[in-house]
Amino acid sequence: MMFIADQLENKKILITGGAGFIGSSLAFYFQTYHPQAEVVVLDKFRSGETFPSGNLISLGHFKNLIGFRGRVICADINDAKKMNKIFEEKFDYVFHQAAISDTTVMNQEIVMQTNHDAFLHLLHLTLNGGGKMIYASSAGTYGNSPAPNCIGVGEIPENVYGFSKLCMDESVRGILAQNQDAHIVGLRYFNVYGEREFYKGKTASMILQLGLQAMHHKKVRLFKHGEQKRDFVYIQDVIQANVKAMEAQKSGVYNVGSGEARCFNDILKCLKTHLGEFDVEYIDNPYAFYQNHTEADISLSQKFLNYQPKFSLEEGISAYIQEIKEIYAREKKCL
Repeated sequence: MMFIADQLENKKILITGGAGFIGSSLAFYFQTYHPQAEVVVLDKFRSGETFPSGNLISLGHFKNLIGFRGRVICADINDAKKMNKIFEEKFDYVFHQAAISDTTVMNQEIVMQTNHDAFLHLLHLTLNGGGKMIYASSAGTYGNSPAPNCIGVGEIPENVYGFSKLCMDESVRGILAQNQDAHIVGLRYFNVYGEREFYKGKTASMILQLGLQAMHHKKVRLFKHGEQKRDFVYIQDVIQANVKAMEAQKSGVYNVGSGEARCFNDILKCLKTHLGEFDVEYIDNPYAFYQNHTEADISLSQKFLNYQPKFSLEEGISAYIQEIKEIYAREKKCL
């Protein structure tokens, strides 16, 4: 589905983190619906190097870009000299998705350098080149504040990842206070799920992980008693928000969610509709900090981005289920 009328003819678009889940989805959106635009993907790509938790440092995977016909650059956004060289091209739009998004990372220095400092460098390069920046913020900026989550309220992150994203947003607010003409839009993603998230591994959505558990074991495990609520947002609605941010009526920070919190048990109900019956084991939650309720207030996104989520949880899972089944088939074949 095409989200803006502009054909973007001869426009140059850079997507950082473009081999990741959301970045690659953006790349294919532009390739499909705006073929006259020049799309460049930049990603560090994975090396096999991991954090102490065992999670990969870089999640970008070449398989997310199979079929993409644009230019691909392998680079680390922390390499300032290389970024300076790349931005000599002067991009019309920069979609900044690159980040350390693993909330379990305890190395505060690398998270802040990658998520905040490198972002500011790219932002200044974009603006100095006359470009517009749309970047990925996060619902992690709200920590465990009461829902619904509203921009400017309860911004009390519980981990360095959420703090780094809040720092990005605060820096942007400062820049916009001095330069109201700058086109900078931050999008606070809530719980995104959908196609191309498989290579996120352990950080993939609960929807994918529970679906695969159900098919492999005919049983899933949930923290007691599955009543925790999250705002689950399907990938196509996230792409819609990014694309419409290109024509934002007002720069600033916006929530991107479905606007409706759903409990984990609702996920199970949806999965059973497609996969048949399976058992559920409810276990104790070992985490002292755990978000029990997130819900995006999307009123500002609707007003200034013309963002209108199209997918309920049921519709999103229905659209996604075929890929989940295909992933299961591949995994089963490898066993």
